[in-house]
Amino acid sequence: MGTSVGFDNHKYLEEQTKFILERAKQFGNKLYLEFGGKLMFDMHAARVLPGYDPNVKMKLLQQLKDKLDIIICIHAGDIERRKIRADFGISYDQATLKLIDDLREWGLEICGVVITRYESHPSVIQFKRVLELHNIPVYVHQTIHGYPTNVDHIVSEDGYGANPFIKTNKPIVVVSGPGPGSGKMATCLSQIYHEHKRGIKAGYAKFETFPIWNLPLKHPVNIAYEAATADLGDYNEIDPFHLEAHNETAVNYNRDVAAFPVLKKILVKIMGNGNMYQSPTDMGVNRVGFAIIDDDMMQKAAQAEIIRRYFSYHSEYAAGRAPKSTTDRIDLILEEVSVTPTDRVVVQPARNATENAKERGKGHSGIFSGAAIQLKNGSIITGTNSPLMHAPSAVILNAIKILAEIPKNIYLLSPNIMESIGELKESLGRSANVSLNLEETMIALSISAITNPTAKVAMDHLKELKDCDMHLTHIPSPGDEAGLRRLGVRLTSDPVYAGKNLFLF
Repeated sequence: MGTSVGFDNHKYLEEQTKFILERAKQFGNKLYLEFGGKLMFDMHAARVLPGYDPNVKMKLLQQLKDKLDIIICIHAGDIERRKIRADFGISYDQATLKLIDDLREWGLEICGVVITRYESHPSVIQFKRVLELHNIPVYVHQTIHGYPTNVDHIVSEDGYGANPFIKTNKPIVVVSGPGPGSGKMATCLSQIYHEHKRGIKAGYAKFETFPIWNLPLKHPVNIAYEAATADLGDYNEIDPFHLEAHNETAVNYNRDVAAFPVLKKILVKIMGNGNMYQSPTDMGVNRVGFAIIDDDMMQKAAQAEIIRRYFSYHSEYAAGRAPKSTTDRIDLILEEVSVTPTDRVVVQPARNATENAKERGKGHSGIFSGAAIQLKNGSIITGTNSPLMHAPSAVILNAIKILAEIPKNIYLLSPNIMESIGELKESLGRSANVSLNLEETMIALSISAITNPTAKVAMDHLKELKDCDMHLTHIPSPGDEAGLRRLGVRLTSDPVYAGKNLFLF
């Protein structure tokens, strides 16, 4: 696997900072900057752009700290539906609280939180109260009748004018949120409307990492963006407005292209400037494509990400969380880049481990499952489930023993300890299955490390598993998934359950 780098973060920060400051000057130093994608922990970008710092955008904000304010948006419907941010396994309202905490850790404060398309659902009211109890200003935006097509109503005192104005003091206002559909653009436009009413000629721009406008339409990195949004039905296209206005090919995505005519009308009605932006690409301040230094590496990484998304969506479909249309879409994308699921190098070893376990266990009626992880040196380690532990537990213990150069026959956890924990689980009625999931195994390992120097040496190698590829032949249980997320492995799984139970433990 290696540690090769194909992306220059320093160059990206230089280009992006310069471009944003230049755009702010174009609007008299009052720019509302819609931040698409993830403000922090942008793991998709880190996977498809090897070397990309997942927190580079936060470093950008730190560089501009004296020149910017921050507003966070969240859609009321996402709070009500308990929408989950997959990379952290937490709901959007919790992700919003985490984002505020993370910003503060970086020395950045927010002006307030906007709950967009507000509905007085109990969970929304509770979220609003939590923020207010922590002295965080909360603003409520109601749904605007006729949005987004009735421009005359939208840009009026009964439209944007009915929204509360959020006072900001700095020349750049970053508007972000926990995920797509948070209402960031509408909040920017509402603020610009109020600014112009106050005589401030504020402007709008969009910060979006993907698709990368100056890469080819069918470049794997751009196709990987389509894979990441297969559940939304997004697709990339050549920006027709940009081609007509500038005779230059640029890649954008369908929703921005479709929304541009109406968005331009709204901006023109607010600002009275018909020549400001000629295309959705013009609106962007996106320089990520100029920091790519190894395109071949990017293409391979993007293909790997597409396969990862394939397994993710098929597992979500098996769990009832994704429709068939999403899996159909990712299947087509997989064919488009001419890769197969088994091109992911950990897939077949995990499946082989399962088959070998079945062969060894002939005559037993138990469920067999396997796991495989590729270490940074390229070696692949496998593990299977047993009466004592789940397959993810087995493969992680096997991996850290290899990394610590501990002989195979040396136990990190005594079977007696594992049996004792299993008996405790059973006696407390937590589960009829006494084998340890990964989260329980890591707790047991940390306890054992106090008295077992070998366990301590092995445990110190857990951090080396971060960003390693791993595959399971079954959908992980919550305890396994939580443990693997903490380790930071890049997990995929076959879209099947390890047993017949409907409730996973």
